[in-house]
Amino acid sequence: MLAVGLLCLAACSDTPSPAPAGSPSPTPVRSTATPPPPPADGELPRGGRVIFPKYQLVGYVGLPGSPALGPLDKDLDAKAAKLEKLAQAYAAGRTPQPVMELIAVVARGSRGKDGMYRGRLEDSAIEQYLAVARKHKMLLLLDIQPGRAKILPEVKRLERWLKEPDVGLAFDPEWAVGPGQVPGRVFGHTTGAELDSIAAYLSGLVTANDLPEKVFVFHQLSARIVSNEKALKPHPGVVTIKSVDGIGARTDKLKTWVKLTTSLPPAVHAGFKLFYTEDTRHGPLMTPPQVLALKPRPELVIYE
Repeated sequence: MLAVGLLCLAACSDTPSPAPAGSPSPTPVRSTATPPPPPADGELPRGGRVIFPKYQLVGYVGLPGSPALGPLDKDLDAKAAKLEKLAQAYAAGRTPQPVMELIAVVARGSRGKDGMYRGRLEDSAIEQYLAVARKHKMLLLLDIQPGRAKILPEVKRLERWLKEPDVGLAFDPEWAVGPGQVPGRVFGHTTGAELDSIAAYLSGLVTANDLPEKVFVFHQLSARIVSNEKALKPHPGVVTIKSVDGIGARTDKLKTWVKLTTSLPPAVHAGFKLFYTEDTRHGPLMTPPQVLALKPRPELVIYE
């Protein structure tokens, strides 16, 4: 059974949140519509084969039946309409491209049958989210919180989806823990070399299947979560984005932003994450003009 996802870490405190021990199933997402075909001629949902600088990406994140993990828990068509309107507020000279980030592999606080401390979303749920994304000409990102599992095998397990022209990948390394560790009790970790291996794999899929550029997002809320980031190199056909996930008051989020974007590798674009609940405990949510004023410009903005 799939765990309800763990709550986000408190980025500004550098203290992991405890992981729940239970593993209730998420609410199934029902769809009676026939999934639309992929975008024509191997293009992106709103045309062309290149992401930047044409498009500004704006996304919602979520998991079926888990409202604590973002807006995409249910009522997907209604949420898509809200996301479309939000994306327009970020245009600023670019074409808005909404993104649905679905948590396809979720960290859990109990070991599960295989001891990997993660659950996997069923293919039927991914199909339903992809159908909604295509209906609204949105990109779908499949997010992985691997627990104790190795990240690259978890990525390769999703290959049937990643071969699609409108499906990308996201990775939450704060939930990638080692043997004997439990997600939420310690921060997970990755390396630039590990991120590079994922980007290289995706690049191979793009080349082999004549796909448009594919988005690869890695989330980061603390400097300790990614080491030797400079080992992450450019790869043909892959647009790599660091989503800075700092939580809290605007001043704290800006400090995290500066810390994590000052020395971005040449292969990495900047992204920014906002939290409807956690951020607003410390003041008003940052507005689109405030987010777009950040330097460098966040080319992906995600809401959870």
